[in-house]
Amino acid sequence: MSVTEGESVTLNSDLTEIQTDELIMWRTVHNNSLIAIINYKTDFPDERFRDRLKLDEKTGSLTITNTRTTDSGLYRVTSSRTETPLNTFNLTIYARLPVPVISHSSKKSPSSSSNCSLLCSVLNVCDATLSWYKGISVLSSISVCDLSISLSLPLEIQCLDESYSCVLNNTISNQTTHLDTEFCGPCSDFNCCCGFTEAVIRLALSALVGVATVAVLVYEFRSRSLQQKKSEQTPSNSD
Repeated sequence: MSVTEGESVTLNSDLTEIQTDELIMWRTVHNNSLIAIINYKTDFPDERFRDRLKLDEKTGSLTITNTRTTDSGLYRVTSSRTETPLNTFNLTIYARLPVPVISHSSKKSPSSSSNCSLLCSVLNVCDATLSWYKGISVLSSISVCDLSISLSLPLEIQCLDESYSCVLNNTISNQTTHLDTEFCGPCSDFNCCCGFTEAVIRLALSALVGVATVAVLVYEFRSRSLQQKKSEQTPSNSD
């Protein structure tokens, strides 16, 4: 089971009803610490969970409120009615994810001065993946668990031709920051310039093709005229 810190989680005993003289005990497996007990009355002996545990007195299910990352681990519930545990849970509490921050990269690409060199960064994260997306496609990603360093991922584009975003996610949640024109101009401006240049080039090529076509037609017309004159000047064999 997985939840984000601060949320509540309920661990079910799988019992429908506790018997009158039944003893129900919840323990953390890693240190075999008794954290909750029902035996005529309810008790919570572990001070780490002070005021954060609730027991369903009918079923014996345990609820942990205001969860912390230190609550992660194995939990086991036993009953006096059976020698085997009723249930065991592997609980993971994930820290709340920070929102990724997009900034201009200090390292400029030598390939083009017009390119947008960007950097997406987060601080103090573990068990999470940082990714650049173009639409719904992943461009690049990185996952490092080191709380002492900043997790950063670079991206270089020429212009905003589609929706770009930086996403930090784990198995249960995510945080997203969208790239906007504050960092990189839209491709519509770039395409407008390129479209005008392309139109001029196409117009010039069309003019050249037209001149060439006229030249070929004039040449063909003159050639036929010369051949006709030669044919008229040539005497016939009957004379």
